Amino acid sequence: MILSAGRGERLRPMTDSVPKPLLTVGGAALIDHVIKRCHTAGIDDVVINLGYRGEQIAAHCGNGSQYGVHVRYAVEDVLLETGGGIVNALPLLGDGFFVVLNADVWCDYDLSCLRTQCVSAPWLAYLVMVDNPSYAPQGDFSLNAHGNIYPLGDNPLTFSGISVLHPHLFSGNWAGTFPLKDALVAAMERSMVAGEHYKGNWFDIGTPERLHAINCHLKAV
Repeated sequence: MILSAGRGERLRPMTDSVPKPLLTVGGAALIDHVIKRCHTAGIDDVVINLGYRGEQIAAHCGNGSQYGVHVRYAVEDVLLETGGGIVNALPLLGDGFFVVLNADVWCDYDLSCLRTQCVSAPWLAYLVMVDNPSYAPQGDFSLNAHGNIYPLGDNPLTFSGISVLHPHLFSGNWAGTFPLKDALVAAMERSMVAGEHYKGNWFDIGTPERLHAINCHLKAV
């Protein structure tokens, strides 16, 4: 699943007329990079949630044939945030583990590595963590030497926006509008979240400055 419904407020005025996933990075739309990485990793069934200016994303991506994948859409009449958006899309995602990616993240992490995590496992979520960027040095969660992730403590790291989740993560009363972090923290309290520390290139493209940074990076490589 590719999370693509947000408004991209911090990227205004660019996002006043164009949704953030369609902003150009390295000569292609952000979401193009994400879908192509999915295809390269052998992930060929893609669900995209649509909210703000979602019709533009649907028109751009179509059925996914130009990428070599099959794309379906989960429409949000009201923006449901990350957690609510995933719950809304669960009928399209099946009964087993699925990969979740943020449309506004560029990362050279090899998504095929996640395929080994999409099998029987004793946890409900597997998160790819990265070093804390200068604009958010406090991090999101902590990762211990055994690969367990828990609320902030020693070794704080930043959640990359790349994860493998199981539908049972949302069992219970998870519904409506809520951030994915709420469901993750609840699972962490039961020691049901694992992960890894990735040290490669990662860009959260949430501001004009970060959009410029990723474009400069891609020009240099």
